[in-house]
Amino acid sequence: MKILRAEEEEALSEALRVLSEGGIVALPTETFYGLAVDPFSEVAVRRLYTAKRRRREKPVLLLIGDLEDVEKLAAEIPEVARELMARFWPGPLTLVFRARPEVPPWVTAETGTVALRLSSHPLAREIPRLFGKAVTGTSANLSEEPPARSAEEVAHYFPGIDLILDGGPTPGRKPSTLVSVVSGKPELLRPGEIPWESLEKVVES
Repeated sequence: MKILRAEEEEALSEALRVLSEGGIVALPTETFYGLAVDPFSEVAVRRLYTAKRRRREKPVLLLIGDLEDVEKLAAEIPEVARELMARFWPGPLTLVFRARPEVPPWVTAETGTVALRLSSHPLAREIPRLFGKAVTGTSANLSEEPPARSAEEVAHYFPGIDLILDGGPTPGRKPSTLVSVVSGKPELLRPGEIPWESLEKVVES
């Protein structure tokens, strides 16, 4: 396991190397630490599921680097999604879309949907941008355990991980708010950092 301070010169290049070779990178977000792998590599995603002891029927969310990436992964972008994206991205909001056929089934867990987030943490946004495609952003924890809020907690959970980017402690209050826009109307799937009431105000205005 390698730990690099996020501000170190080689941190980003090392993260990109690990991702391109099918490895797992832990990185900070504006909520908790997340685990990034190349979602288009079945081997890498299976390593991720095994490391987290996660059930295969649970899909993994993806971190994107730019708003334009949504069109590459979502089959359609309902107007309500555009409103929420304009107001709350970058930020701790994960939106669930109907997935394009190109999104692998090992990411969607055969649900036909894909969960996307444009993080407000510079590192969580820069890595997918430089990698040239989305990366996974599932929380850095063992299944049913609290998400890691520091590099030390990540190392405790995952002593065999390839790389940890230490960006210091994260806020660690609540996870990203998870909202489905598949039907064209917002549906709260998981409460989180952004209150549901705030989301409703944007949609109803």
